[in-house]
Amino acid sequence: MWARDVEVMLGVWLIISPFVFVHSDEATLLWASDFAAGGLVATFAVLSYWRPARHAHLLTLLVALWLVAFGRFGAASPLPPGMQNEIVVGLLLMMFAISQLRDAAARRLV
Repeated sequence: MWARDVEVMLGVWLIISPFVFVHSDEATLLWASDFAAGGLVATFAVLSYWRPARHAHLLTLLVALWLVAFGRFGAASPLPPGMQNEIVVGLLLMMFAISQLRDAAARRLV
């Protein structure tokens, strides 16, 4: 379940990243994307600790896809640092969600 802890940390990072990268006031969609995605990622990760909702972290894959797509196609090149951050965090979230699937499958075989 260590990946869930990392997902919570990445969700919190998404929430504070607009302040770190100093998004402009006109970038309302970028602010909203960071706050919404961060809140959803942290919520899904914490919710997955509850046994009946143990697969809730898989919804993180949808959020991660949104982050990568929005980060890549949400602005013209060159991409600002805030958009690059969304791409990197989205790819990390995909990696952690998929790694837990592989680990769960391996545990069932043992």
